[in-house]
Amino acid sequence: MRTDIIEYLQKEVYHRCKQPTNKFGMGCYYHIEAVVKNAEILAEKYGADKETVIIAAWLHDIASITDYAMYEEHHKYGAGIAKEILNELNYDKEKSALVQKCILNHRGSVKLGRTSIEELCVADADAISHFDRVPSLLYLAYVERKMDIEQGAQFVRKKLERSYNKLSDESKEIYKVKYEQVMAVFG
Repeated sequence: MRTDIIEYLQKEVYHRCKQPTNKFGMGCYYHIEAVVKNAEILAEKYGADKETVIIAAWLHDIASITDYAMYEEHHKYGAGIAKEILNELNYDKEKSALVQKCILNHRGSVKLGRTSIEELCVADADAISHFDRVPSLLYLAYVERKMDIEQGAQFVRKKLERSYNKLSDESKEIYKVKYEQVMAVFG
């Protein structure tokens, strides 16, 4: 495992998240941390290449935190940014290509056709990460979007339902209890 690269990416993502140009603030860093944690769990469960999955998880939202103008297509821009970063770090070209595919195909709302277990791990980890960071969703609803109590609760409930429904069937089984527990809070 290339811990040197993983540690570098963690610091780089943290640095970019702290920049005033990052419209998402530090909440995005905590989201990315949750994605990494869940991606590692899923990589172990599914027998995926853990190094590839962890690197892709750290970089999956790199475009969004770098420049908000890339947000709508952040999966595409992010794959390119990942390639540049990994080239600079002299990372294995074949593994870099798989990392790029994971980033390109991580968005549950954009069905581009995942072809590897690594891609599945990163996409499912991204979707389930919202259950680890419910306070961030509440902040988005009540502070950023200025919703009232019921609107905010409904917004978060629907976001969590969408996230769960984006999971693969296998991951739905793994995270079913967590989903039910979090959703019980919203009644």
